[in-house]
Amino acid sequence: MRTEHYLHFENATDIRRSTSGLEATLGREKLRIDLIKDDVIRIKISRGGKFDERPSEAVAAEPELGLVSYDWIESAAGATITTSALRVQVAASPFSIDVHRTDGSVVFESARDGKGRPQSYSTLNDAFAIRRKVSAGDPIYGLGEKTGSFNRRGRDFTLWNTDVLNPTASGEFTADRDSNDLRADCTSTEFDPYYMSIPFFYHQDAASSKISGSFIDNPYRAFYDFTADNEILIHFSGGQYTEYVFGGPTMARILEQYTELTGRTALPPLWALGYHQCRWYGYVQDDIMRLADKHRELDVPLDTLWLDIDYMDGYRVFTWNDERYPDVRVMLDGLKKQGIRAITIIDPGVKHDPGYEVFDDGMAKDIFAKTEGGDLYIGQVWPGDTAFPDFSLPEGRAWWGALNAEHVKSGLAGIWNDMNEPATGEISPYEMRFGHGKYSHEQYHNQYALLMAMGTTEGLLEAMPNLRTFVLSRAGSAGIQRYAANWMGDNMSRFDHLWLSIPMGAGMSISGQSFVGADIGGFGEDSSPELFTRWIQYGALTPFARTHSMAGTVDQYVWAFGEDVLGHAREAIKLRYRLLPYIYSAFVESSETGAPIQRPLVFDYQDDAVARELDDQYLFGRDLLVAPIWAAGQTSRETYLPAGGWYEWHTGAAIESRGQNVGSQAPLDRIPIYAKAGAVVSMLPTAPLNTDAIDRSRLELHVFAPLADGTTTSFVQEDDGLTFDALTGKLVRTEFAVTRAGNAVTLKAVSTGAGFAGFDRVGYEIVWHTPAGERRESVASSTGTFEVSIDL
Repeated sequence: MRTEHYLHFENATDIRRSTSGLEATLGREKLRIDLIKDDVIRIKISRGGKFDERPSEAVAAEPELGLVSYDWIESAAGATITTSALRVQVAASPFSIDVHRTDGSVVFESARDGKGRPQSYSTLNDAFAIRRKVSAGDPIYGLGEKTGSFNRRGRDFTLWNTDVLNPTASGEFTADRDSNDLRADCTSTEFDPYYMSIPFFYHQDAASSKISGSFIDNPYRAFYDFTADNEILIHFSGGQYTEYVFGGPTMARILEQYTELTGRTALPPLWALGYHQCRWYGYVQDDIMRLADKHRELDVPLDTLWLDIDYMDGYRVFTWNDERYPDVRVMLDGLKKQGIRAITIIDPGVKHDPGYEVFDDGMAKDIFAKTEGGDLYIGQVWPGDTAFPDFSLPEGRAWWGALNAEHVKSGLAGIWNDMNEPATGEISPYEMRFGHGKYSHEQYHNQYALLMAMGTTEGLLEAMPNLRTFVLSRAGSAGIQRYAANWMGDNMSRFDHLWLSIPMGAGMSISGQSFVGADIGGFGEDSSPELFTRWIQYGALTPFARTHSMAGTVDQYVWAFGEDVLGHAREAIKLRYRLLPYIYSAFVESSETGAPIQRPLVFDYQDDAVARELDDQYLFGRDLLVAPIWAAGQTSRETYLPAGGWYEWHTGAAIESRGQNVGSQAPLDRIPIYAKAGAVVSMLPTAPLNTDAIDRSRLELHVFAPLADGTTTSFVQEDDGLTFDALTGKLVRTEFAVTRAGNAVTLKAVSTGAGFAGFDRVGYEIVWHTPAGERRESVASSTGTFEVSIDL
């Protein structure tokens, strides 16, 4: 991107100390640097002399200012603010901002042009650009849902929520590219942009391994260019410059602070962690009941059946097709008796149809988005001409929430938000304006899905105030994790798309959205027996596990590819269900600290140069390393094990790794999984048919004996999995400490919490995994507090 005509502020004047940091004048604009924490700052530059104190809905709550102690040094050259962790330097002439840690290491330094002029900030016609120094080998991570490798270095990215498979929307980004460029194909593993836009990234110093973070709270279209050897470029097409800078120096610390700012993945209902079956198909009511019966008949666990657009009357949202579904409540009650829930799709596009109650009510209440001239904006989605709710309006969100609340009263368990980029079909979205036509489309485009999810969630909470909500969204922006899970949109039934979902899931997870997953088997095109097998083995070990496929493609039910594939799929799903206590506890940790559930290895092994570059394996929770198979015909692979002790899940073999690749066998019945030595992995003794059928009387604790002396800790949390009672202490949380001293290994468990209805624990089955093999013993304990030991 060319920025040579952009205007620079040459001088900072009237630099002065404030209660929370620094203030200064930049020509006709103002500069403000606020200390949020000792190691977090916020930089703001006004637009038209005024600060926008809430540029978007990303930040959950305004940080409290004036709490950070700091030293102030001022001279003719500028001013320096020093906290216990950071040193912020503002140069007066030429103006620049640089941030270092107090140990001298760099958080960021402004790049300089060929004349030595700092590139801290420049602006042109409401756009602004920032350039910063970077060393040639420094990795870059984050930006949410992006294609390609997990390390973003060497590529550039646009942040603009896009209906990827719509040629009108994606054509803007493919039209001018050479046919040999992978980004000319919207189905390639390099196409950009995607459905979500999160302007938050990490910069790692390759030499020191220290990491810093940057979040720009701005909802406009953005461009991040990481292709140059010595600098990065950040560009926003409008809005105000508000940046939160995180000193780190660890990824875990930065993510904890970022999610404290923008919110954390809410604790989901337990059933949402089960297996989900979805297909775009014109089902009738009896078909849905047969699907439920078939899973039970084949002993395949299932928690949720999903209905795509054909359940509606002419694609009118919040309606049912009475011919296909003559008695919705009977159907949903019948599913509920089997422990199965149902979710329907809801798009934002409301059919332009006078006489249709939702459209008429929206018009009467002046809820829909307008054009600059005051016309009703009309786009084109499934029902044809459509109006779009203006979610920038509080009353628009409340109206939408009430519609969702009424919709779920029939017995639905949650809501699926699709087409919310917003997708407008063949009609340009840019004429869609917000705030009764006052605000540009660009200001709210990337926020549209977040605001839609906000209204949806608030409506569901009003309808079911003591039940945890579940909303799934295709699009999103920073903060979406407070309200919804995300899936990765319309992927393809290809092995390269299976691979793509691994770094994409990791990238979304370290960008604050932990509840993520890709359509198992692929959405578009035809899957194959081998591809489906490999995808469900992997997908069962991701935060969100849903099979989904497009109309007109081959069936992708677990039984659709024959008995062998059914057997492999059943075992993969059953493993997920047995791991539910472990998976749920990972969600608990994420809700408390922001820690990702699908964790890139760099999150836990930041100093490991090999771990930084891995795209095809990850940690599932703290202690399980998953290495998917993503190539046809592959029955073995190399798996990288960071330094430390590991156990091969399927064989029990113990490995003391120095940070090395190991050969992993992967016959069609399994993919490589490794458990950390010292871990306690909590499992159900058997897989239930759904989460309503979980037997809590006994719990298996798989203890992987340390391969060296020391103590490791972990925990499992159990609660009712449905209500908010856990937030008031109605839970059982068991902390584990595994200690090895010589040949003696001790497991100490301590439980706390007030308990909850249905918790009837009588004991535990301890499964010791040791280098010499597996041992089992039973512990009778209703309290969850005990201590046991073995000699190796």
